Amino acid sequence: MNTKKLTALAMLSAIAFVMTAFVRVPVVLFLRYDPKDIIIVIGGFIFGPMAAFAITVVVAVIQMFTVSQTGPWGLLMNIIASGAFCCTAAYIYQKNRTMKGAVYGLVAGFFVSTAAMMFWNYIVTPLYMGVPRADVVRLLLPAILPFNLIKNGINVALSILLYKHVKNVLKMIKLLPSSTESDSPAKFNIGILIATVFVLVTCVLWVLMLQGIL
Repeated sequence: MNTKKLTALAMLSAIAFVMTAFVRVPVVLFLRYDPKDIIIVIGGFIFGPMAAFAITVVVAVIQMFTVSQTGPWGLLMNIIASGAFCCTAAYIYQKNRTMKGAVYGLVAGFFVSTAAMMFWNYIVTPLYMGVPRADVVRLLLPAILPFNLIKNGINVALSILLYKHVKNVLKMIKLLPSSTESDSPAKFNIGILIATVFVLVTCVLWVLMLQGIL
């Protein structure tokens, strides 16, 4: 790992943590959305799935010692949630560095993370909340599943919209060579843009409905 790559990963980790600390949107019950996974998956697209995992762990550990109140259990859940989404997407994109590969990776990450969090919330949430597992089961469909669908849907849409912009910033500050343009998803066609905006708007409206605003 060269110095520029390490610096870029550190900067992405810092940005992801800032998003975790200061951008927390209530969705349903105690569950809040933060956009750190967008930065983590973009880091994974640029540097690979292991880089995505490294950023995930760094941000989760810092979060545990600063803004989180859930301790080691929260650390575990954050690593699983972000890792399932970001590492899955980055791994598939690494095999096919095109817009199609990026979309396939993000969609796969969407489903893997959603399924993983349904399972791990069933296992872990009763332990750190100190409630019967039956109470958590009653929350799976009306709260935990919608939250993860919304969270991952927003992450998919914003990752597609922001990827090239973040990469261009890294190039501008000389943390990436300008010759890596072929490694970014090209041909951002109108169909993908329309689908991305539709997903984003749908998720935002869903959040507003869950909060009783609509």
